[in-house]
Amino acid sequence: METYTFLRAFADSWMLLFLFTFFVGMVIWVFRPGSTKTYEDPSGIPFRHEDKPAQRGVADAKEA
Repeated sequence: METYTFLRAFADSWMLLFLFTFFVGMVIWVFRPGSTKTYEDPSGIPFRHEDKPAQRGVADAKEA
């Protein structure tokens, strides 16, 4: 039971602090100044070779 108590205390304190700090760091990294250019190109990948909108009803028929 000693190992469980130690791991429970560690998870409740230090791991929670680490994961919260990691989350805040990732949010700051994504929204940093100048990152818009980095994410604009990959955000258009699904639409890169599309010249026109998809026809209505075609995607539904393929899935059924």
